[in-house]
Amino acid sequence: MVPRDLYPLSSAEPPFFVGIDLGGTNIKSGVVDNQGQILGYAHLESEVERGPEAGAQRMARAACEATEQAGIALTDAAHVGLVTPGTMDIASGMLLEPPNLPGWSHFPIRDRVSHHTGLPVAYANDANAAAYGEFWVGSGAAYSSMVLLTLGTGVGGGIITDGQLLDGANSHGGEIGHMIIEAGRDARLCACGGRGHLEAYCSATGLTARAIEALQTLPESERSLLGPEADLTPLVLHRVAEAGNAFAEELILETARYLGTGITTLLHILDPSAVILGGAMNFGGVNNPVGKKFLTAIVHEIQTRALPVLSGKLSLHFASLGGDAGFIGAAGIARLAHAQHEHQ
Repeated sequence: MVPRDLYPLSSAEPPFFVGIDLGGTNIKSGVVDNQGQILGYAHLESEVERGPEAGAQRMARAACEATEQAGIALTDAAHVGLVTPGTMDIASGMLLEPPNLPGWSHFPIRDRVSHHTGLPVAYANDANAAAYGEFWVGSGAAYSSMVLLTLGTGVGGGIITDGQLLDGANSHGGEIGHMIIEAGRDARLCACGGRGHLEAYCSATGLTARAIEALQTLPESERSLLGPEADLTPLVLHRVAEAGNAFAEELILETARYLGTGITTLLHILDPSAVILGGAMNFGGVNNPVGKKFLTAIVHEIQTRALPVLSGKLSLHFASLGGDAGFIGAAGIARLAHAQHEHQ
């Protein structure tokens, strides 16, 4: 599986960096050059049930396969970047208690991947790394500061300020999905157990839950047009909204309004140059009529709520790197670590 056209080694600019993006289902690894061009790529199943040490070995194997495809040896790479989901201690390289990696708690993942690859490893949160990837060579490349929101099963995020990734004092900076946008006691429940979080309203899970609830208010004749409740995913809502269904379109635009509320808070606290929307839930992107309405509704909500000096200068875009953002960002973080080491 190749993410996109690979850049030829003969035209690449060394040094080379390996990015590893660990998920609960898959491991993605890519080799990039000093300009962020992808030279090689590998994709393996995570096989989480085999445990963390076997997982570290598989990550090293993915790195080897990616460098082999690039036409270099793993030892020709200068540094590895590793990104994972879940709670972590970045300074110590420790994976703490990741919900989608059962049995991997309190594992020194950075050092074990370094052991199996034979290379120094820089460690980061996966959503933060995706933000850095978009900042380095994606939709945020023209800006000195930006915020990425990833809209998927949950809502992730990452914050770049003056070219620096915000990790936070406890390795959990950029947890944008857990921003509170509704303070009432009956606010929607987030998967983390808290109420009123952005994720509860604007994730794919949250949108589906709202759709199922709203469906009960429709007459039976209209319900049948949408299909079974179990199939009310964002993808289905997008499809029927494209076909002109007002119920589905309103749910999508309601999601945009919630997002606009959350983004307004981010603007008032961070004052970024750009906000980038990533993840699978983009409703076809800016070139799709539903995606365009979604983006327009977010902008309108921000303009209604934010200080004009902020809303008037904001750039809002969809992400451009797709599923490559994690390993590209991981490689970019490795590049930063390598440069810091070189200057010591």
